[in-house]
Amino acid sequence: MAAITAAMVKELRERTGLGMMECKKALVEAEGSVDAAIEELRKSSGLKAAKKAGRTAAEGVSLVKVSDDKTVAFILEVNSETDFVARDDNFMNFANDILEAAFAKGETDVAALMAGELEGKREALVQKIGENVTVRRIVKVEAPVVGGYVHSNNKIASVVALTAGTEELARDIAMHVAAVNPRVGQPDEMPAEELEKEKEIIRAQPDMEGKPAEIVEKMMGGRIKKFLAENSLVEQPFVKNPDQKVGDLIKSAGGELVSFVRLEVGEGIEREEVDFAAEVAAAAGTGKA
Repeated sequence: MAAITAAMVKELRERTGLGMMECKKALVEAEGSVDAAIEELRKSSGLKAAKKAGRTAAEGVSLVKVSDDKTVAFILEVNSETDFVARDDNFMNFANDILEAAFAKGETDVAALMAGELEGKREALVQKIGENVTVRRIVKVEAPVVGGYVHSNNKIASVVALTAGTEELARDIAMHVAAVNPRVGQPDEMPAEELEKEKEIIRAQPDMEGKPAEIVEKMMGGRIKKFLAENSLVEQPFVKNPDQKVGDLIKSAGGELVSFVRLEVGEGIEREEVDFAAEVAAAAGTGKA
């Protein structure tokens, strides 16, 4: 058996991005052959990725790509376990590869998109960085005019679709969407269950107690109207000019709102509460064993 030299370990680390001890172990098992070690590591990468798959991935990035003619946009979310990894070049390159592939294929089905080569890239990245990585969602937006915006930290991305206007206008409104987070585009799009929930909250407020039903309903109507205005994109004051509603801004450009999409990293994911003190104590106990 060939001796495992520091140069061999260095080469394997550079070609795989793995840790020194893992590389040395692989070389021992491959009897000093770097190529054989890489082959065996590739075979085992699927198992390693599967072991990581149960870990909560609630960090990551949201990204947008808009077509040259400004009529199609793709927006997606790719998750990692930690924000540190989300800022790593390897992770960002992978996320951009996914976005480019989705755009090129016109694919929004994550499972269909990830079948084959891209899943291999994901597993290789999981092995390299030691964290679970998931492609969570991809959305396609198509309209006469679309514009996208990505917040500087890549945590929030948004796309706005209009019937007319400019890409710059759509992008400005997408920036508003990212900042203000409207629930719906138009007041009449608010789900009935959301309205009922809000009405229950209003009825339970102290100043409603003891008032006649007709007064309660009148006050209810005013507060529901305010609720809808605050949570509907077209009724909100535009962030760049609070004296103008978003809907009026769009109309001034001769257009109407078609739709909007806003993806915020980790929204809706139940994050696992980690007791780091317990983890450290457990690791210390294991180390002594």
